[in-house]
Amino acid sequence: MSTLKIGIIGGAGYTAGELIRLICNHPKTNLNFVFSTSNAGNKVYKVHQDLIGSTDLEFTSTINPDVDVLFLCLGHGNSTAFLEKNKFSDHTKIIDLSNDFRLVADKNFEGKDFIYGLPELNKDAIKKANHIANPGCFATAIQLALLPLAKAEVLHHDVHINAVTGATGAGTSLSKTTHFTWRDNNFSHYKAFTHQHLGEINQTVNQLQNDFDSDINFMPNRGNFSRGIFATLYTKFEGTLEEAKQLYKDFYDDAAFTFISDEEIHLKQVVNTNKCILHLHKHEGKLLVTSIIDNLLKGASGQAIHNMNLMFGFEETEGLQLKANYF
Repeated sequence: MSTLKIGIIGGAGYTAGELIRLICNHPKTNLNFVFSTSNAGNKVYKVHQDLIGSTDLEFTSTINPDVDVLFLCLGHGNSTAFLEKNKFSDHTKIIDLSNDFRLVADKNFEGKDFIYGLPELNKDAIKKANHIANPGCFATAIQLALLPLAKAEVLHHDVHINAVTGATGAGTSLSKTTHFTWRDNNFSHYKAFTHQHLGEINQTVNQLQNDFDSDINFMPNRGNFSRGIFATLYTKFEGTLEEAKQLYKDFYDDAAFTFISDEEIHLKQVVNTNKCILHLHKHEGKLLVTSIIDNLLKGASGQAIHNMNLMFGFEETEGLQLKANYF
């Protein structure tokens, strides 16, 4: 198979920058165009300065409708508007990184059926898909911590979640809470109990355990670091710690990027990788699950590449064998 022609829409943000880096180093892809009306004519590496020497491509305000894969790196709500105005060939596969098509109610759009792109959940469907709704970053970390329990149908109580994301989770647009002087040596929560990723989290849990009717209480936090998500979840669990570990090891037995650690975990183990690492701890009647990912890779662009690999029959790890920024 010849190399895939790749197009990226919304090329100036953090997730697009990571996606470009991954595509430039993927042996079976060729970056055809990067669409950005605000940067048209500028070299890509002028915006994504880590890409100096990796590509001489310029941002463009025109599209090639015949690319093999189109990645949408647009703000939430903008993918729908873009696809309404711009048409692509029937063979073009679309991977959307916004939340426009993640919920079942939104998955069908102009004859396109978007499959929820969490490989650990929907691998077989992704392999046959033409259109993918890439999961959210918080949603990825949290769902991977819950899937084995839901699959075993042992979630019978409220789930309590506290998760911290780095500054890149807010995107490149400046706001009061993204300025260095506000973020440095600071910590805060936001969207308590109402975060938009709760929709897809509840949807997935109910997909595996349709009688789940308890609350998922989610407290998202802003951390004073650049990237990564550290999530802790706890719920009542009647089994032993060993039984819980076996549920997780069995569920992720063939997962390319999700691993169970017997030792306590920390963010440096996953930053700059497409891994999710989980750790389990039992205290009295409660099971604590810790989940860590890189929000820009496993939580966005790396997962998008993983989905592309599955769609085209490549090795799942193709172009994603990345070293953690451990020191």
